[in-house]
Amino acid sequence: MAQKRKTNLTTKLPDKKLDISEEEKWRMINQSEILRKIDAKTDSASAEDEGEGVSLAEEIFNSIVYITPCSFLLLMMEILIHYQYGKHPTFDQLVNRMMSGVPILSIFVFYSMRYKHDRRMQFALFLMSLAAGMRLIWLVNRGSWIVNMRQCPPLATAWIYTIVQLELGPAALSLAIVFSWVWWAGMKLNY
Repeated sequence: MAQKRKTNLTTKLPDKKLDISEEEKWRMINQSEILRKIDAKTDSASAEDEGEGVSLAEEIFNSIVYITPCSFLLLMMEILIHYQYGKHPTFDQLVNRMMSGVPILSIFVFYSMRYKHDRRMQFALFLMSLAAGMRLIWLVNRGSWIVNMRQCPPLATAWIYTIVQLELGPAALSLAIVFSWVWWAGMKLNY
């Protein structure tokens, strides 16, 4: 009996297809505003994703990922500048320089990482890369050995870090400006 009822129901439905033109389909979709509702949902979902951002723990982790190599870069520059001038740094001298340099570097890295996608931070990093690069090259060419030993390691670290954090276009422009200034001022890059 149940099978007879099912067959009776299926046979009663019309088997006609509606032929609607493409223009008519689009007119009906536009009038129903389905597309606008879908766009509104995707816009609100993307706004929620942007609003969430990154948690503090993730920001700290991301900063530590950059602070660690930058700290070792600073240490390496300290050692290299001492050996360049025939001095042999003691462990205490290196620890004292790192104890004062790493906290400042850490704060700088944390806040520059937090806001690195902001245009103002990119502009500040661009200006800092120009200043650090020009000052570093000027010191290497014209500075005394005492001033070089104090200023070159942090400047080299800051210059490398700012170039790494800049977007490709501003980073390339910054390097081009610094090397144009080196050529114009008659500085040398090799010693």
